[in-house]
Amino acid sequence: MSLSSPAMESSTAIQATGLHIIRSRTKILRGLDFTVASGRITGLLGPSGSGKTTLMRAIVGVQRITRGAVTVLDRPAGSAPLRHDVGYVTQGASVYGDLSVEANVRYFGAMHGATPADAKEAIAAVGLASLARQKAADLSGGQFSRVSLACALVSHPKLLVLDEPTVGLDPVLRAELWERFAAMAAAGTTLLVSSHVMEEATHCSSLLLLRDGLLLAQLSPAELAARGRSDDLERAFLTIIKAADRGQESQVAS
Repeated sequence: MSLSSPAMESSTAIQATGLHIIRSRTKILRGLDFTVASGRITGLLGPSGSGKTTLMRAIVGVQRITRGAVTVLDRPAGSAPLRHDVGYVTQGASVYGDLSVEANVRYFGAMHGATPADAKEAIAAVGLASLARQKAADLSGGQFSRVSLACALVSHPKLLVLDEPTVGLDPVLRAELWERFAAMAAAGTTLLVSSHVMEEATHCSSLLLLRDGLLLAQLSPAELAARGRSDDLERAFLTIIKAADRGQESQVAS
């Protein structure tokens, strides 16, 4: 069973240019420039408070941009035509606990003109087919999170934005979820997945490393290991952070 999507017209799914976001006089994102390739998994990695969620909100068009621009699927982020092409799964599950899994997915699917068959396919894709008629409130935490994912998948989005989707899941469920993400990317879907768990970087084709609202690097997991001089990606990331801190201190001193 496949959640394939039509081939994209451009090889670039997301492009940010000089992206600044200031909220309540606090600089959340500071001059980000990057591109995200179509049909791949890109990891957005960084410690809590680095600006990951704010960046994702800007990409899906629900965050006001102070300066700069974000283009998604060759359109300005938040454009009306993107509503059916971009799926967004937040950290907090956005489903109705008193409805069944199937009712939730069909409800969200109806907003995009999805059919009951589309809902069934999305539920199966997240491994909840046997629980389709169970109320969402009666599910375990990991199962409840996967209902939100099914609701995002039902419209067959070209771009799927996932804000720390594996938080609270046990290792087996995390592994299963990453396998599903890989299958979706192979079928043509672009995924942007945030995490603060560096071991998950190995599942991504490309990584965006954020810290304090700055983009420290965009590179592959192999390049991260080489640049950070360690096969332990968390240690490699810390090496890059320390190098960036030393560079900032040198600028201040000069």
